[in-house]
Amino acid sequence: MDASTPEAVRRAAQDSSQVLRRAAGTTEGQPPAQYLSFLVAGSTYAMGIAAIKEIIEYGSVTRVPLMPSFIRGVINLRGSVVPVIDLAARLGFEPSRPGPRSCIVIIEMQHESQRFDMGVIVDGVSAVVELAPSDLEPPPHFGAAIRSDFIEAMARIQDRFVIVMRVEQVLSIEEVTQLASVPVEGSR
Repeated sequence: MDASTPEAVRRAAQDSSQVLRRAAGTTEGQPPAQYLSFLVAGSTYAMGIAAIKEIIEYGSVTRVPLMPSFIRGVINLRGSVVPVIDLAARLGFEPSRPGPRSCIVIIEMQHESQRFDMGVIVDGVSAVVELAPSDLEPPPHFGAAIRSDFIEAMARIQDRFVIVMRVEQVLSIEEVTQLASVPVEGSR
């Protein structure tokens, strides 16, 4: 398989030789945690891997009428209907244009007492990185190109800052449902 495909990137990231180890040690007894780093709208972001179920190649997404622009549609994932969010559009950027490295990160979400899967389109995955609590800084109060409530922390990765996403907020079921119920301009 070509090394640029999402599956090859995911396997390489999971390979222990590809996992980047940050400075040894922990802060306040907390061990390092693993994060998936990925590209969206020309920038690198990260999210904790705990909720990530899998990464699949970008394929056919069925559009759903009258949805906000950041809801790209749904996919069939082994017989289950999975909604797909365009992360670039959700963050307020231009909608993504799928390319050869584009993929869908499948995230398991919890809403009330139910668990379900949601897909997130990213421009490409980079690596799985381990970050100690000392590698994380509080989110900025200004200057970020995205909503501050979407930011969990700022991570120092290879001498630069990467935004660590607060996935439960970015993919908030309440907010997505509320936005989906607002009439789309021109739909009347």
